[in-house]
Amino acid sequence: MKFSAVLLASIATGATAFAPSARAPASTSFSAATLEAPAAEVAEAVAAPAEEVEEKDFPVAENFVKDSDRVIPGRYNDLENSIALPFLPRPSALDGSHAGDFGFDPLGLSEKLDFYSMQEAEVRHARLAMLAVVGWPMSEMLAPSWMLQNGCAPSFLNGVNPLSGLAILGFLGAAGYFELKTSLRMNETPMGNIHRKDMSAVWKYGVAGDYNWDPLNLYSSCGDDYKGRKGLRDVELGHGRMAMLGITYFAAWEALTGHPIVENNMLFHPNALFPALALAYTAWGQFYEVTPLDQYPIGVQYTNEGEMKLERLQRGISDTVAQVSAKAAASKATLDKVDEQFGIYSAPGKAVKAVKGTYKYWDESQ
Repeated sequence: MKFSAVLLASIATGATAFAPSARAPASTSFSAATLEAPAAEVAEAVAAPAEEVEEKDFPVAENFVKDSDRVIPGRYNDLENSIALPFLPRPSALDGSHAGDFGFDPLGLSEKLDFYSMQEAEVRHARLAMLAVVGWPMSEMLAPSWMLQNGCAPSFLNGVNPLSGLAILGFLGAAGYFELKTSLRMNETPMGNIHRKDMSAVWKYGVAGDYNWDPLNLYSSCGDDYKGRKGLRDVELGHGRMAMLGITYFAAWEALTGHPIVENNMLFHPNALFPALALAYTAWGQFYEVTPLDQYPIGVQYTNEGEMKLERLQRGISDTVAQVSAKAAASKATLDKVDEQFGIYSAPGKAVKAVKGTYKYWDESQ
């Protein structure tokens, strides 16, 4: 019996030797229904450590400034004609990058001469003119007569006395020394560094007229960024240009007429005309405005609410006139009724006749 069991086991073992062996799958396959990997492979992938990514430190330039923090050139590149003179082409150097740029250069000097030096000269003349346009009339109103020339401020056109001449020469000498010390564009100051960053996309010189002088800290009053600083420079140049025109008018007027600029001038003596003109201009500005200077032709148009305000004003005036007329008509009707009863319209004439009758020498023809 035992022999039979051993014989059967030997036969079974020999048969399995001729059977093909089962092979392991060569690669992992996804399920067609779920498109998912087997759980064992997913667990193996999760358990595997992630590869470390090496971070690179890219170098940044020392004086790098973002475009959002500086003036970008080419503001007027899409304009063919000048804003100030729409009938002339826009000078290539005047692209809106600098303060006070309205494309006014009919002689083309910005393309022939050093642009920075011309800006520096304009700023200096503008500041000098703003001082002069105040000092000129003040001297004629407040200075003693021996300092003036027939009541006019001392100048090269009006003439000077020895004391005034020495004062003018001393001022010109000091101004010349200042010109010499500030003519090389070396703005190595805190404000100069800020200006160079503001203008780094335009040029390397910063801003003309920068003397690092702001004792009242007003330069950041419109915003401590390049936009606010450029806006204040626009204001300064605008006032300076008006002052240069004004002081030129003062000198020319006195040279031609021989009379002080403050004589019979509504700007320097109390009068009602100047306030009336100022009020009229303010009222006009509530309804109308001049079209943008970069649009041709230049004209006058309503403000955003100007037409509505004008219609409201006209309607208010019409309603007021109608109300006053209605009240006047009602009052007239009431007085007519009273006159019918008491004759109030003829009462003044009767009173005059009664007074005249008391004086026998009264001449009736008078």
